[in-house]
Amino acid sequence: MGRSKITLEQVRHVALLARLSLAPDEEDRIRANMDEILDYIDKLNELSTDGIEPTAQVGDAGTPTRADAVTNHPAADAMLANAPARERGFFKVPKIID
Repeated sequence: MGRSKITLEQVRHVALLARLSLAPDEEDRIRANMDEILDYIDKLNELSTDGIEPTAQVGDAGTPTRADAVTNHPAADAMLANAPARERGFFKVPKIID
């Protein structure tokens, strides 16, 4: 394994900014994880992207949508069937504000 690209001081600084309290073993683990991430980014930077159009979306763009139609109709009687108390088509609840 080569020299670490992230120092413990940098990990501690980021943890301080993020208001994280890290144990020493967590600092070491995070430093190692960040090193792996940076190594992978270095590998990606070795790839030739000449002639490849920039893109922000790899798969199909957009979200499937449905028609904007009412599919559930109000059924107050069915909704209030199990209510412990009701009054004029509404749930009746105890008064909580004086």
